Amino acid sequence: MIVYQSTKQGFLSDILTNDIENIILDSFKVKLGRTTTEGEIRAWKNSMMYMNTVLNDQDIPNDSGVAIEYQLPQTSKRIDFILTGQNDNNVDHAILIELKQWSEATITDKDGVIVTYVGKAEREVSHPSYQAWSYAALLNGFNQTVYDENIQLNPCAYLHNYDDDGVISNAFYADYIQKAPIFLKQDALKLREFIKQFVKHGDKTNIMYRIENGRIKPSKSLADSVSSMLKGNPEFVMIDDQKIVYETALSLAKKSTESQKNVLIVEGGPGTGKSVVAVNLLVAITKLGLLAQYVTKNAAPRAVFESKLTGQLRKTEISSMFTGSGSYIKSKKNSFDALIVDEAHRLNEKSGMFRNLGVNQIKEIIDSSKFNVFFIDENQKVTFQDIGEKEEIIKWAKFAGAKVHSLELTSQFRCNGSDGYLAWLDNVLEIEETANIFLDKDEYDFRIMKSPNELRDLIFEKNKINNKARLVAGYCWDWVSKKDKNINDIVIPDFNFEMKWNLATDGNLWIIKPESVNEVGCIHTCQGLEVDYVGVIVGSDLKAHDHKIVTDPTSRAKSDSSLKGLKKLAKENPEEAKAKVDQIIKNTYRTLMTRGMKGCYVYFVDKEVEALFQDHIHLVR
Repeated sequence: MIVYQSTKQGFLSDILTNDIENIILDSFKVKLGRTTTEGEIRAWKNSMMYMNTVLNDQDIPNDSGVAIEYQLPQTSKRIDFILTGQNDNNVDHAILIELKQWSEATITDKDGVIVTYVGKAEREVSHPSYQAWSYAALLNGFNQTVYDENIQLNPCAYLHNYDDDGVISNAFYADYIQKAPIFLKQDALKLREFIKQFVKHGDKTNIMYRIENGRIKPSKSLADSVSSMLKGNPEFVMIDDQKIVYETALSLAKKSTESQKNVLIVEGGPGTGKSVVAVNLLVAITKLGLLAQYVTKNAAPRAVFESKLTGQLRKTEISSMFTGSGSYIKSKKNSFDALIVDEAHRLNEKSGMFRNLGVNQIKEIIDSSKFNVFFIDENQKVTFQDIGEKEEIIKWAKFAGAKVHSLELTSQFRCNGSDGYLAWLDNVLEIEETANIFLDKDEYDFRIMKSPNELRDLIFEKNKINNKARLVAGYCWDWVSKKDKNINDIVIPDFNFEMKWNLATDGNLWIIKPESVNEVGCIHTCQGLEVDYVGVIVGSDLKAHDHKIVTDPTSRAKSDSSLKGLKKLAKENPEEAKAKVDQIIKNTYRTLMTRGMKGCYVYFVDKEVEALFQDHIHLVR
């Protein structure tokens, strides 16, 4: 998606109206269906005037292409300014320019990270050269046209308010500056010459149109890449907040000791790259010679990662790196250098099959390691036993004498990079009130299906592409096939629809086994994992009355233990019990409906819920 597109001549003409920021804003509203902050509008006004000066050179062809605010595929990030054209050999080039209003910064000891004043506070952020380079790397990695048609990407950064102070250009950042040169206040002519190296002729081949309409290559799956990462190959380029979290965690892991323990809490919603950063950290910390483990309560992600490593590492090596959250009951204090806890919201108080072992999983994890990082999304707590909350982690960290650090992941990589879809989903499920009352269907492939058969057939069709489409459902049907494999579990008589739960066959490897597309997964086998397309059967535990969401715990299957403890709590505190049930059921469907990177298709058992969702869908444009 491109907010503003023109030629160099058209851009210079728009500058002469002295209203360039509102021209961009009007296009922004049309393309994204919303407005933006006053700060971003001011940045457009200031930075575009400087770009006007740079481009006002007769040697830069008037028919060069100009694109402003191009959204990177599969993310919510945008490239500020792109100039396109051909060089002397008629090779297609795109100059990617990251624009900054900065005037000062402070060096750090973290790779590619710098401190500057943004968002009304001093913060650690990616160095502009790292940011520009990482955006180019992502575009090259995701867009088939860029890769196949040899479109040359030339990233750089322009800080037009920044006098060189030896910080922003420090040799510590030399590797990234070499990949993406940085131009400061006095460097307008240098930036102009940089552009002229690559753009000698106008854009004769509609480069941005081809990029914009190019086929998006399937995103790399974390599970598919673990093996390569453990061999030292950088399978994922981390951008912006991911890079900050990664470098902060790595720094803390290096300096943590028994007497100076550190706990890092990382909050992030679905698709913000929590697992990507977690596994990258496991690799990096292990390569430092430190003892680290990747920890999850949910067995499914561990099973998938371990299956990908079979044949690459010995089984003992695999099991020593990936483990469950109940593994630290008898661990010696500080016996690990780092424990990386993914899906930390799923941690339980007690461990063991009967939840009667140990004191508290959070406490035991923190006690067992000098450094701990907890990746958490409280809106993905889906059982009564889930205790992974930020305040609970802080409490036990302080009890252990550890210093607490907090960061957030916001960059969106799932759901086609659509922050709008996630905000809309939170709003329509009444998890959180947001401004996204309506869904723009152009942002993400979300469809409501009229029958479960139609849903199943569409998922089967999508799965033929690369075995990355799966059916999931709310846990509203008993697992009867566990005892009798001839009986189907999920039965919807009105449509003669019958399918089995996945649990009896492929277990935790359901999401990658080719034949498992014929079975239906549940929250316990897909949380923490992703597919390209997900089909969700929303059961009768989610209802609607008077156009409001209502949850019905009595519709849950008897074999589902997610609500274990409800009856006791309902007697002691009915209001708290109702609030907790509402949260768990809504969170379950939020989690199921955010497993798809490219699309989510839904069948609703309750037709009032279907009508409610349908009323919140329309084209914003």
